[in-house]
Amino acid sequence: MPDRDDDFEARLTTLEREVARLRAQTVLIGSDAAVARVDAAAARMLTAGADRDVAEVRAELQAQAQALNAVRETQVERTREVREGFAQQAIGMDEITALLTKLAEQGGNRPG
Repeated sequence: MPDRDDDFEARLTTLEREVARLRAQTVLIGSDAAVARVDAAAARMLTAGADRDVAEVRAELQAQAQALNAVRETQVERTREVREGFAQQAIGMDEITALLTKLAEQGGNRPG
């Protein structure tokens, strides 16, 4: 019967080693899970920060778009005013030309 006791002892030793290995693996898995929880919390914080950053950039872009639209409206208005001014100037020049032409035609008939 010494073989059975030796076999039992060998199996018991193997089983104890396997239990120790499984305990160590459980500890590692537990620490990996803790690391994963910390990483997940950090990722949530980064995501929240990125969301705030995107919201701020979006607000800044909207403000810039509004400013550009206001500049465009002002530019359109000023262009219209300049065109009206040139049109009035052209009318004035036509009137001056007509008066000078009339004076030139009358110049030969002037007394003196």
